[in-house]
Amino acid sequence: MKGFGSKLMPQSWLVAFPLAAVLVGWAIPGAAQGVTVLSTSPSNGATNTSTSTHGSNNIVTGTAVSATFSEAMDPATIDSAVPGALLTFTLKDSGGSNIDGIVTMNAANTVATFKPKVSALNTNENYIATITTAAESAGGIALPNPVQWSFTTGERPFTGQAPVSLGTAGTFAILTKTGITDVHASSITGDVGTSPITGAALLLTCGEVSGMVYTVDAAGPLPCTTTDPKLLTAAIGDMGLAYTDAAGRSIPDFTELGAGQIGGLTLKPGLYKWGSGVSISTNVTLSGGPNDIWIFQIAGTLKQASATRVTLAGGALPKNIFWQAGGVVAIGTTAHFEGVLLAKTLVAVKTGASANGRLMAQTAVTLEQNTITQPAP
Repeated sequence: MKGFGSKLMPQSWLVAFPLAAVLVGWAIPGAAQGVTVLSTSPSNGATNTSTSTHGSNNIVTGTAVSATFSEAMDPATIDSAVPGALLTFTLKDSGGSNIDGIVTMNAANTVATFKPKVSALNTNENYIATITTAAESAGGIALPNPVQWSFTTGERPFTGQAPVSLGTAGTFAILTKTGITDVHASSITGDVGTSPITGAALLLTCGEVSGMVYTVDAAGPLPCTTTDPKLLTAAIGDMGLAYTDAAGRSIPDFTELGAGQIGGLTLKPGLYKWGSGVSISTNVTLSGGPNDIWIFQIAGTLKQASATRVTLAGGALPKNIFWQAGGVVAIGTTAHFEGVLLAKTLVAVKTGASANGRLMAQTAVTLEQNTITQPAP
């Protein structure tokens, strides 16, 4: 490939030639040879480019864009993250909006790489990368002309996650290890149970449950309690296995999406991963078909603001949505939630909130006049 930089055509010629022609290395007669861009990745005019790259430790980031120079460069003139610096190396979408990212150099300072902060670029989108004449070599020689190239992304492949198997826990709308508290009256459609703690820690009344009430002893609510410690031991074990399964899925489709703030987003099927907490501050939509799977791996807390909704679109089903949370889960007052909650600790459902799904906690579930409906099989 011929180099870029000093071999670009004069601006007055650009009207007459498409961008692809400009970047193949037209020579300017008599021009002095200086710093050039030898190659780019993706190459100019590339199509069906991947929208994301799997890096080390299965971390997924938006596809990086790089340029290889003919000589060592001065990183301070290229790194767009320096406060007050010009945006020397930029990436824009087809609407002309800058993609947020950071620029790094290799050890020899001959390759500049723009790494988007988003976990994936858009599908079927044309992107334009630009390096301006602010870029200088280590010897202080500036790139003589701006270098610009474009590429188009393709359809982004998803990992096609299999659903998380709940085993015998899959018959429960609410299942906990240390009890269920309740501000009367809640309405639970589906089975409820708690183990190994005594049935006295299950504080729902019989009239609040449309399903079976299981405890390890006869101390649960009467007259509806079924004492079945063997079934509960198996179900609690399967709940733990389901949590481990969801937490252990690898190669996420999205990593640190929205820095943990997903309110206002429409989320495609796939595996999502956060190293800290997740907040739903405004309505969020999960859009996909009836066979699509969502798995949310959340290392910290999951907090849904009051009066917000998790909404399903396109035929998505709550039985196929799995929220694995290592910290406390809090569903705000009058909020609506969708999916199967696999919580390492407490699930607190605030006054008047509702859920189409399952609440499975390795400590307790607290209810306050809530409506919980287990998903259809």
